[in-house]
Amino acid sequence: MMNPNNGIINDDKSLSGRQQRLVRLLQESIPLSPRPFAAVAAEAEMAPEEVLATVAQWKQNGTIRRFGAMVRHQRLGYTANAMSAWDVPEERAEEVGRALSAADEVSHCYQRPRAEKWNFNLFAMIHGASAEECERVAARLSGEVGVGIYELLFSSREFKKISMKYFVE
Repeated sequence: MMNPNNGIINDDKSLSGRQQRLVRLLQESIPLSPRPFAAVAAEAEMAPEEVLATVAQWKQNGTIRRFGAMVRHQRLGYTANAMSAWDVPEERAEEVGRALSAADEVSHCYQRPRAEKWNFNLFAMIHGASAEECERVAARLSGEVGVGIYELLFSSREFKKISMKYFVE
């Protein structure tokens, strides 16, 4: 059961009105600043430490599974995107996946089962200022990880990125 003084959710996962307000604030854009949760805390009428403690508790007890960000790569000057598909020996998939995902130009990397007539099992999204830059990045990564069989699938259209919204007023 909830300690009435700690502001953390009940065991039954019900949220107080104050906590629902915090959820509404956290699902919006968080300010880009040295202390981004200070602005959220001020709007939530909470101390920044209380916001961080609440989010940490929600992560620990499973109320939220992850806390992520959507980067608007176009605003950063990355106008080309290529999903790179790699044919990696299974025993090297984790090693190569970690190396690809560590590259500054890669936003995310996934391992997937191979499909019939599509023998690729590792996928990494590469961002660049041009298609040629994405191709150079892929060639460089290929040399670094020692995997020569890959394909680049360039984005032709981006669909709207949205997240789930809870406690919408």
